[in-house]
Amino acid sequence: MINGGVDFSSELALNEEVIKRLRAIHLVACGTSYYASLIAERAFERWCDLDIKVDVASEYRYRNIRLSPNTLAVFVSQSGETADTLAAQRRARELGAYSLAVTNAKESTLASCCDDVLLLKAGPEIGVAATKTFTGQIAVLYLLAIYIAKVRGTLTPRMEKELIDELIRLPYKIEATLEREHVVEELASNFSGSQSFLFFGRGISYPVALEGALKLKEVSYIHAEAFAAGEMKHGPIALIDSNVPVLIVAPKDSLHEKTLSSIKEAKARRAPVIAVGFDGDEQLANDASHVLYVPPTREEFSPFVTVVPLQLLAYYMAKKRGCEIDSPRHLTKSVTEE
Repeated sequence: MINGGVDFSSELALNEEVIKRLRAIHLVACGTSYYASLIAERAFERWCDLDIKVDVASEYRYRNIRLSPNTLAVFVSQSGETADTLAAQRRARELGAYSLAVTNAKESTLASCCDDVLLLKAGPEIGVAATKTFTGQIAVLYLLAIYIAKVRGTLTPRMEKELIDELIRLPYKIEATLEREHVVEELASNFSGSQSFLFFGRGISYPVALEGALKLKEVSYIHAEAFAAGEMKHGPIALIDSNVPVLIVAPKDSLHEKTLSSIKEAKARRAPVIAVGFDGDEQLANDASHVLYVPPTREEFSPFVTVVPLQLLAYYMAKKRGCEIDSPRHLTKSVTEE
């Protein structure tokens, strides 16, 4: 499917005729799956000529959503048993949408209820806090976006090949990032006593910041909030001082200069600034207090590598604080009740 281009025709009942009739795609999920969907939203917008909507399942099911057979409703759930996602799927199907499950559980309720299924095939996720399935969800959603764009003629064969080639390189870049975990561990030692963190990101890095803050909350019990970096002056800046570390996701992309200005704003208020950026970005080293470098990649694929240091940071912060990492308090692997 990859080396010869993206072709889901043997896996999906969703055929080319239906894809060509589509007018909208809705991505619906909760928690980490929702943040993966927010990242994928940017890819769908860039490569497809369709209206794209992303919503939290617990909100989607109660809204006056307009759906039709020309709407592809994609429900993303690692376990396939999330109660709100299942309820949202039932509502979408009642209104006539074509429903597709993106899940890691072949025998799940969601897989059996939807018209179609795309499996992550990521293997068991041992910890309650999802990590590898987050990456798997982005990958599957990206492949779906490329496939739909290919069928609808909005992606040239040359661009498809470039995207697939970069997808093939990503595992090696993620592996290279994981090999630098000692840098993250040292950083965690410096900040494990912090009571609050602020995360920022722009464009496709904003959902990465959201996921980074969620992971830190889930396993280390440190208060963490994430914002779009452009919103810093619209309220969050009031929280910034020398006691609040600021983590900014800053790959060298089309919004890089804007992101650098946010780093400078935080530094001007004496906050310790941790930046996640691409190798060779010397400007980050000048502006931020600490930099976690990752291998460079295409802008659309930056979340695959920039999220890894955030996951590692949450892990090592929790470890330094003596927290139970695989089974955080009050959390369950699958939220089966409202």
